[in-house]
Amino acid sequence: MALFGALFLALLAGAHAEFPGCKIRVTSKALELVKQEGLRFLEQELETITIPDLRGKEGHFYYNISEVKVTELQLTSSELDFQPQQELKLQITNASLGLRFRRQLLYWFFYDGGYINASAEGVSIRTGLELSRDPAGRMKVSNISCQASVSRMHAAFGGTFKKVYDFLSTFITSGMRFLLNQQICPVLYHAGTVLLNSLLDTVPVRSSVDELVGIDYSLMKDPVASTSNLDMDFRGAFFPLTERNWSLPNRAVEPQLQEEERMVYVAFSEFFFDSAMESYFRAGALQLSLVGDKVPHDLDMLLRATYFGSIVLLSPAVIDSPLKLELRVLAPPRCTIKPSGTTISVTASVTIALVPPDQPEVQLSSMTMDARLSAKMALRGKALRTQLDLRRFRIYSNHSALESLALIPLQAPLKTMLQIGVMPMLNERTWRGVQIPLPEGINFVREVVMNHAGFLTIGADLHFAKGLREVIEKNRPADVRASTAPPPSTAAV
Repeated sequence: MALFGALFLALLAGAHAEFPGCKIRVTSKALELVKQEGLRFLEQELETITIPDLRGKEGHFYYNISEVKVTELQLTSSELDFQPQQELKLQITNASLGLRFRRQLLYWFFYDGGYINASAEGVSIRTGLELSRDPAGRMKVSNISCQASVSRMHAAFGGTFKKVYDFLSTFITSGMRFLLNQQICPVLYHAGTVLLNSLLDTVPVRSSVDELVGIDYSLMKDPVASTSNLDMDFRGAFFPLTERNWSLPNRAVEPQLQEEERMVYVAFSEFFFDSAMESYFRAGALQLSLVGDKVPHDLDMLLRATYFGSIVLLSPAVIDSPLKLELRVLAPPRCTIKPSGTTISVTASVTIALVPPDQPEVQLSSMTMDARLSAKMALRGKALRTQLDLRRFRIYSNHSALESLALIPLQAPLKTMLQIGVMPMLNERTWRGVQIPLPEGINFVREVVMNHAGFLTIGADLHFAKGLREVIEKNRPADVRASTAPPPSTAAV
């Protein structure tokens, strides 16, 4: 009985689980590009290492090493890999650092000073970035593990006390190596938890698409890493800006990502597009009214001829009034995605009326229009764009089959009017696109669209339109190194 109850609760929980409307997979093929850009950024960060002054005494010799600065960094060997379950692992081996510092030596009453070039060799760094979902639904670097070591140092001492420095070099370089070991991990910790998070802050979570609707790209759970990819599930739901708490139930199938040939894959379910169309419907955007000169001349003449019998019965003041053609979508359009293509079904009312000045309008006819549009998706930059084309169209009367037969001559001109007058306006809006949740400075290139049953996937490669350093500097928060310093144990000596 207990087993049955547990099974029932599991099925109930599964029935109420919400599927993502958008999924993104970053594959291992993207890591080489990310590593190249990341290492450039890491080199610049490590060059900011600040090493405290080193003072000491050996017999009658007093020495002071100060103004230590990193002048050069060479990362000769590095690997960037996904690490189950939520980590991105970076390993650097056999790197080297060029240093320059000021020396000061006092022996009895003799003093010597100057600047020295030194090198730290055999630098090894192993760090892991743990990725998670924060309370706002944004991906964050939540923790960093780090081990760093410097195997040897060499300093080219010279000057009056060269032989003395050679004697003291073991003490000095050992001390500097110890201090350098202690500084590498704090720099990496700050770079990950502060600077990389400022880059992730540029990914939209809940943002406006235009003046009518917004989109919710909040993560539904922590990112999941395997040895070959990183998967992220986003809600992918539109909403009217006047109803920010409104939510369309997601009854679409869950999109699946199985490919790994390209750098990144994005999947969208039918829910993603349905929520967009329902949001615009609720915002009152899916209606169009053409009056007077806005109605194409040939269509105006055809409509007046079609309804001539009704028009001649009106008063002379109304007969020559401007014609009004109004289209109003009756229910939210619905998207259907099949391997053969993507279609959108629309049902709208078509009202034809005369609009005499300073008088109530006179309705001539009201009919229903069923239309089916084909939709082609494309990624440009980081925007998902849609091109619509009117495929099927029919009108019928709301009153009788006989009147529907009488409307047959209007089918072709009304369809032409939609293709020439309405579809360009729709495509002008849909081709602007909606942003995909990517950080600033990263775009999609060489995309390939694939349709499946109930969802579509787009495979693409990544391109850094801006350098990582440029984006981070633009969004760099106030310096909080002190508050984000890792525990000393993270720096391996």
